[in-house]
Amino acid sequence: MSNSRRTCLFHLSRRIALAALLAPLWFAPLAAQAMPVFARQTSMQCATCHAGGQFPELTPFGRNFKLTGYTLGQRLTVPLAVMGVASRSSTRDISSGQVSADFAKDASVIFQTGSLLFGGKITNNVGMFGQITYENYDHQDPTSLGWKGHSHADNIDIRYARQWTGGGHTVVSGLTLNNNPSVSDIWNTAPAWISYVPTAFGFTGPAAEPMVAELGQQVVGLSAYSMFDNTLYAEVAGYHSPKGAFKVLTEGNELEARVKGVSPYLRVALSQVWGDHNGMVGVFGLNANIYQDPVAGGPTTAYRDRGIDAQYQYLAGEHTATAQLSYIREKIRGGDRTGIASNASNTLRQWRVKGSYIHGAKVGGSLTWFNTTGSSDATLYPASQDDGSGNLVPIPLSGSIANNPGTRGWIPEVFWIPHQQIRLGAQFFKFKRYNGSSTNYDGTGRNARGNDTLFIYLWAAG
Repeated sequence: MSNSRRTCLFHLSRRIALAALLAPLWFAPLAAQAMPVFARQTSMQCATCHAGGQFPELTPFGRNFKLTGYTLGQRLTVPLAVMGVASRSSTRDISSGQVSADFAKDASVIFQTGSLLFGGKITNNVGMFGQITYENYDHQDPTSLGWKGHSHADNIDIRYARQWTGGGHTVVSGLTLNNNPSVSDIWNTAPAWISYVPTAFGFTGPAAEPMVAELGQQVVGLSAYSMFDNTLYAEVAGYHSPKGAFKVLTEGNELEARVKGVSPYLRVALSQVWGDHNGMVGVFGLNANIYQDPVAGGPTTAYRDRGIDAQYQYLAGEHTATAQLSYIREKIRGGDRTGIASNASNTLRQWRVKGSYIHGAKVGGSLTWFNTTGSSDATLYPASQDDGSGNLVPIPLSGSIANNPGTRGWIPEVFWIPHQQIRLGAQFFKFKRYNGSSTNYDGTGRNARGNDTLFIYLWAAG
């Protein structure tokens, strides 16, 4: 297919029309299935807990439901639900890289992921949210290059919670066993939740991420939390690499990151609800020492993540509006000793700002701005690699001739919720800068705009 033809495929109307043709294939089987777990347990509509019905963004009611351990309502005999994503991704420029690996399914409609959701109320004080996910395009066979699927534990959150009232005050406290730092958070500015639509192919954000956003399904942790008068929230946790039976809570493949000892995580937030409005401002932090070799161990690199975040919601009748902000600053020390970096110390900074609006829990849109900056480091962000003959050649797509992680762009999104269990949406990942430059960032002539990716998805649960 010619490049001009591929450019034409970027017209949004054609993508939405194509994805809409898939809808009947999903609507028919879902019509006969049960409501998702929590909706069936509480006998409430999804929009009661999710802002404008848009999973996973929570309303004040939804946040309280999570705080109290998912225990509101009746215990279900069969606490199961299913979720699936069909999608189509198109990247503006596929002229560089290995087409078989990097752009294998470009402009193709695929069944991307399927999940089994389980949990809900176990006792009056114990509940859980669990997810097992099947990735249809998890990895390629090194010989045949054929794609292989893989099933693994996804986000898991098992809670014990109690509520006390007295003296005009209310306190909710609990413990949570989970496998992702910040997945226990009740606001959607947390790293585990701020980017929530699963994407399989294309460019969907910065190449460099803070460690607090990278440890999902790589660790297991226990945290204690309390919410005082629906105003002051505090959580303290410790995460470590899983052993024995706890390995079932990981991705299942060989771990990409192995933590030395216990990594402490702290979260504090102030929240307020007034009329149709609610808001939050908070801070969080994670310390993690990561082995250079996740199997053999050896030297470690220290990651120190510190973040601030804020969220505002307006919920009134047919109107739902949300504004979110997250800033994370990460210090990386010891990378020169482990060989992952040239500098003894590096810094990574990540901004995300998002605004969204939903009308009548049916149609909506959002706009996200992201900006990643950081220290330049020739080893951490390499420009070239050995071609096997002792010659250094540029690294297509992921290389950085500036040796820098700087990436900036926008993500506009539109979506339609024809049924509370179905969402049809389109996101466009627009890059103004990638890996330190807007033009020829990888040394092969590739520009940041070449990574622009249009992602159409059909997300259904039942």
